[in-house]
Amino acid sequence: MAQPAIPVSQPLPVTIPVREILPWAIFAAVVGLILVYFVGAEQGATHLISGHTVHEFVHDGRHLLGFPCH
Repeated sequence: MAQPAIPVSQPLPVTIPVREILPWAIFAAVVGLILVYFVGAEQGATHLISGHTVHEFVHDGRHLLGFPCH
């Protein structure tokens, strides 16, 4: 039986430690919650910023994501 000229290597499994992912996952979750708040709830009695600037800025995004606003 002939030996191949190029050795065949087996791929190593990729392991990512949870301690490296956890801070980024928490950061992404917080940013996501802030975005959902501004797109979904920044109007009416629950608004943090006075006026309609934020509402008008995210108006089309609200409808795209299924949030009613009028």
